[in-house]
Amino acid sequence: MNYRETLDYLVARLPMFHRIGAAAYKSDLNNTIDILNLLENPHLAFKSIHLAGTNGKGSCSHMLAAILQNAGYRTGLYTSPHLKDFRERIRINGEMIPKEKVIDFVEKHKIDFEKIEPSFFEWTVGLAFHYFAHEKVDIAVIETGLGGRLDSTNIISPELSIITNISFDHIALLGDTIEKIAHEKAGIIKKNTPVVIGERQVDADAVFIEKAKKENAPIFFANDSIDANLINRNEEFTAYNIFLNGDLLYENIQLSLVGHYQQKNIATVLLAVEQLKVLGFSISEDHVRYALKNIQQLTGLQGRWQTLQNSPRIICDVGHNKAGIEFIVNQLKEYKYNRLRMVIGLVNDKDASSILSLLPKDAMYYFCKANIPRALDENELKLTAENVGLHGSSYTSVKEAIDMAKAESSPNDLIFIGGSTFVVAES
Repeated sequence: MNYRETLDYLVARLPMFHRIGAAAYKSDLNNTIDILNLLENPHLAFKSIHLAGTNGKGSCSHMLAAILQNAGYRTGLYTSPHLKDFRERIRINGEMIPKEKVIDFVEKHKIDFEKIEPSFFEWTVGLAFHYFAHEKVDIAVIETGLGGRLDSTNIISPELSIITNISFDHIALLGDTIEKIAHEKAGIIKKNTPVVIGERQVDADAVFIEKAKKENAPIFFANDSIDANLINRNEEFTAYNIFLNGDLLYENIQLSLVGHYQQKNIATVLLAVEQLKVLGFSISEDHVRYALKNIQQLTGLQGRWQTLQNSPRIICDVGHNKAGIEFIVNQLKEYKYNRLRMVIGLVNDKDASSILSLLPKDAMYYFCKANIPRALDENELKLTAENVGLHGSSYTSVKEAIDMAKAESSPNDLIFIGGSTFVVAES
C-alpha cells in the first residue's frame, strides 16, 4: 500500500472516535496492553510527560515540546486529533513521522493487530510509542485523547503529570459532574510522580488532592505559585511578566500564541518547567524564551487563534466546548470590524443549544457540516441556532460556507471559523 491507501485502510478498518463518536471508545486498556506487548513494550524505552485536561492540553503539550527540544533534548510529541495530516499526531523535534514509517508499521503489524481488534487511537498509540523508542527520543510529551484513567496513553510511567483544567465535555463517557470528570482525568496521577494542576476549581480540587495523596504524588497548583501578568498583546504575540511565589521569574516573556486562554496555559507550562528542573532537566531562561516565541515554527502547532488572512480578516480556533467558546466570544469583542461573520459547525454529541447560546446575536451565521460521520447536520444546527436567537444560512460543506462568507464580506469584516476541530481542519 502507498501512504494514502494505508490511511484509508486504518480509517475504514478501525473505529475512530473523532469520526464516529462513542462507538469507538474502549473502556479498558486491554487492547493497548496487548499491542504494546506485541511491540516489546516500547513505552519503557523513553522518558515521558503526560498531559490530560478538558481544554489547553494541546497548547501546553506543544509549548513543553518546544522548550525541551530547544533545550537540546530529542523530543517526541504525541497529540490528537490532527487537522490536515494524520502525521501531525506523531512528531520528533517538530518533524512529522515520515510516511514510509507509517506504511511499514501498518504492513508489518496489521495481521497481528487485526486479531486484537483495536480502535484507530489504540493503533496510533502503538505506532507513536514504537517510533519514539526506535528513534531514541530523550523525552516524549504525551497528550491523552479522551479522559485519562482509561485513555490508551495511560500505560506510561511519566516523569511528570499535568492536568490543565476540568470542564464539561464528553459527559456521556466521562460523567455529568465536574467531580466525575475530574476523577477520570486524575487517573493519570501516578505513584511518587509529581503532578501539576493548571487551575484550582472548587469541585475538582478535592478529587486531585485525594488521588495525589493516595499515590504519594507531590501536587502543585499553578494558581498557587505562578502569576502570569499580561503586559502586551498584538497580532503576533502576547507578552507577560511571570512571577513565581511573588518573585519575578521572567520579565516581558513573549508567547507566539495570542488566544486569551493562553494566559492560563503559560502559567501551567512554566510551573511544569520548574518541576522538570527539580527532576534534573537542564532548561535555561534563554531556552524558554526562544521556544515560547517560536512555538509554531518549532512544533507545527495550528488552529489556536490563528489568522488565516487579512482583508477581510479570517480567524480560526479549535475551541469546541462551553469553556472554549466563552474565551472565543470574549476575545472577539476586542476586534473592530464592520460585520462579524461566523462559520460554525458542531459534532452531534455536543449540547448544541448550550454552546450556541453563548455566541453573539448580532453576527451573520454560516452553519455547516464537516466531512465526518459525527458532524451535526447543518439544517438541524441552523434550527437549533434560531431557537437561541442566531440567524444565518446552512451549507452542506465547510468550504461552501467559507466561500459564501468571503463573497459577502467587505474588507473590514471579520470572519471567524470554528465550533469544531473538524471545521477548522477544513478551513
